[in-house]
Amino acid sequence: MCKAVRSTLCMAVGTAVAAGLVSLVAMSGAVHGAAEAPAAVNTATVPRYEYIFLIILENRSYSNILGKQSIAPNINRLAEQYGQATQFYAEVHPSEGNYVAMLGGDTFGIHDDDAYYCKPGVHDRFCPKADQPGYADHTVTAPSLVDQLESHGLTWKGYMESIPAPGSDAARWPTKDKPVAGMPPELYAVKHNGFMSFRHVQDDPHRAEKIVGFDELERDIATGHLPNYAHIVPNQCNDMHGRDKSGPDVPEDCTKASGGGLISRGDRVAGKLVDEIMHTTVWSGPNNAAIVITFDENDKDERSGADQGCCGSDPKSVANFGGGLIPTIVITNHGVRGVRDPTPYNHYSLLRTTETAFGIEEHLGNAANVKAGVKDMIPLFKVP
Repeated sequence: MCKAVRSTLCMAVGTAVAAGLVSLVAMSGAVHGAAEAPAAVNTATVPRYEYIFLIILENRSYSNILGKQSIAPNINRLAEQYGQATQFYAEVHPSEGNYVAMLGGDTFGIHDDDAYYCKPGVHDRFCPKADQPGYADHTVTAPSLVDQLESHGLTWKGYMESIPAPGSDAARWPTKDKPVAGMPPELYAVKHNGFMSFRHVQDDPHRAEKIVGFDELERDIATGHLPNYAHIVPNQCNDMHGRDKSGPDVPEDCTKASGGGLISRGDRVAGKLVDEIMHTTVWSGPNNAAIVITFDENDKDERSGADQGCCGSDPKSVANFGGGLIPTIVITNHGVRGVRDPTPYNHYSLLRTTETAFGIEEHLGNAANVKAGVKDMIPLFKVP
């Protein structure tokens, strides 16, 4: 009868019976000393999110940014107000393998910045390492987050600042042989566009609708027509990477030598992006939304020592040995506030959390490697 009616009375009786059984178990353990009441099971998980915005910056360690309010006031303010992962690691040096890991759960052997189309033995100016032993095919045929999102009816876009055209297959832009007046060289670099490393994206006839510039990001923010998953990558002047030399087309605060100036420039850009997203109807609406600010790897001054990776990293692997401790900030519209989470995480953890938040039960590559400590970032994404 309870199954058919599910009345309040039946539910109350069921609760009382359950409570009585637990009490009997506890009493039995106390009397006989043979058993204890079963411990409560932690069933906490990441709640369902409708929107996740990932902003990726470059080449800074945790100590470069957090606690440095004078040069990175926006990121520090957001970290204090919302949440930060204090033990978050990258996977490898240099950049490209980390961008691939964020989307595929593995670096797939990539441990250089060669272009996505590079293969062993290829002679191309953007494949300078292709003759090295053990060189990986830089086109990945394994599935990525893109495949998962599309199979679950979710939308995505990669917003790449200064990309020469939507869906562009360029490796760098502008280049020395194709300069653009007033623009620093190589503002856009495909090594920071992890989507292009995956065969599915390379072959997608609708790629130009999904990998777009910041002009489309501004339009999407203005109209509120934003994808479920937004992957936002500023150009190499605005992501704290910088350019090597100053010159007529390279602003002083874009040069790597400017130090704090380059960090402050990237901090302003990140702060502006967060502010714009927070002023959308997506953010003010009833659905859960999150903005994550992370970095690809730490800076060259802190690339030694024992703690360079976690959660599936392998110090003996040339492509997964750990990319150092990096800042990662989680900002939610309805979630917890003022959280400092000391749990060891990495980009695999972030991928796993994204999958879980979107209701995707299968996890890609090392995102499924719970035995190595990869876990959902529950304290930073939970909703009271």
